[in-house]
Amino acid sequence: MINLLPPDLKQDITYARRNRMLLRWVAGLVCLVVGIAAVAVFGQLTINRAANDYAKQADQTREQLKVQRLEETKTRVEDISSSLKLAVQVLSREVLFSKLLKQIGSAMPAGANLAGISIEKVEGSLDLQASAVDYRSASQVQVNLQDPANKIFEKADILNITCQTDNAPDPAYPCSVKIRALFGDNSPFLLIAKPGSTKAESTP
Repeated sequence: MINLLPPDLKQDITYARRNRMLLRWVAGLVCLVVGIAAVAVFGQLTINRAANDYAKQADQTREQLKVQRLEETKTRVEDISSSLKLAVQVLSREVLFSKLLKQIGSAMPAGANLAGISIEKVEGSLDLQASAVDYRSASQVQVNLQDPANKIFEKADILNITCQTDNAPDPAYPCSVKIRALFGDNSPFLLIAKPGSTKAESTP
């Protein structure tokens, strides 16, 4: 087919086609740039959100650690306070154990002996553990400790008595008695007597 169009028109048509192709490429590039920008913005927002979430979690973790450390410190302080309180109470009610043990030993009935002394609650009292050959001897321990003639305790209560016929720690003393004994106001075995007692008033 013979093209009879003028050369100028031919040239215009050629440039028009090239311009249309260039416009397509430019439109494609613009779309690509917009897409890349959208992905970048979305990614940045996601990163910022994740960073904020991690920051909040870190703050919460720090607060939890502070609270835990505070509770731990509080518990330690309470333990130390209890220990100090017990120590003060023990010192303020200091017992002359050397004299006390000698007197308790002499007050033990036949067939019984002192096995141990403990301070459960420092209120002018002691818990005593004694071993005995039988139930009667075990109960007699309480009677002797409370006897005013022995001048040891104002009051003595039996907490429990147990007798083991088999597997006793000491077959010769199968019975065990636990007694809580209370010192009297004028007990000679207290370094510091109870407030208001005759011993306390007579102390210079």
